[in-house]
Amino acid sequence: MSTRADQFTAQVLRREELSDHLVRLTLGGEGLAGFPSTGVLDEWVGLVVPGQFQSRYYTVRSWADGELVVDVVVHAVGLVTEWAAGDCVGDTVVITEPKGSFTLPEDAAWVLLVGDLTALPAMARIAESTTDLPVRIWAEVPEPHEGYLPEGPEVTWLPSEYGASRLAEVVEGIDWPAGEGYFWMAGESAQMRAIRKHLMRVRKLPSHAYDVMGYWRATAGRQPRKVDPGPIYRAGKAAGKSDDEIWADYDAAQENADG
Repeated sequence: MSTRADQFTAQVLRREELSDHLVRLTLGGEGLAGFPSTGVLDEWVGLVVPGQFQSRYYTVRSWADGELVVDVVVHAVGLVTEWAAGDCVGDTVVITEPKGSFTLPEDAAWVLLVGDLTALPAMARIAESTTDLPVRIWAEVPEPHEGYLPEGPEVTWLPSEYGASRLAEVVEGIDWPAGEGYFWMAGESAQMRAIRKHLMRVRKLPSHAYDVMGYWRATAGRQPRKVDPGPIYRAGKAAGKSDDEIWADYDAAQENADG
């Protein structure tokens, strides 16, 4: 049963190591019976694991037959990653109401997806569901995850170490397709801020033609994020703001937190 109107309990049914850096968790149980999936291709949920009270946000890799799949990036320190790196099967977690922002314009003739390892689940879900348009993917990951992304899209694997990113430089060098399309990107927050500026000031794309989101924030010791995007997102939606305006508010809050 749900703990609140917008929260649901779930049990970890299965755990699978997809690579040294990515763990797949399959969640289920009676508590997810009323889970209201948005169907939006990049939808995310907050995940609260045992012993913690703060949520961390993860893409819904899939939702079918009462089972919710999330792929967790594992690294040295983190509220969820340390838990997910161990034997968590059978544990009870809390899932928050899903949100999503991927909105493909009706006149889009192509889709470009760019992201680091944290964006890989969303890029995979978007790509496997976007079969009537050409899709191009740039994935910045510690090692190629062959077979993770669907066949069809052109994929460029960009080597990286977790905690460092050069995606802004990559985007600035993209040879853009002709015509109108949709650009989706997620990754380290500072890189995303630089990319938004590039899209607005250099590419001069209208806000409906792209979606760029900061999924995490680089710090020397991977400390907890100073600004939680959840309250900012909810307040922005309540105020009738667009996703682009909400993420601009989030960037400003991050910069203020940095002092």
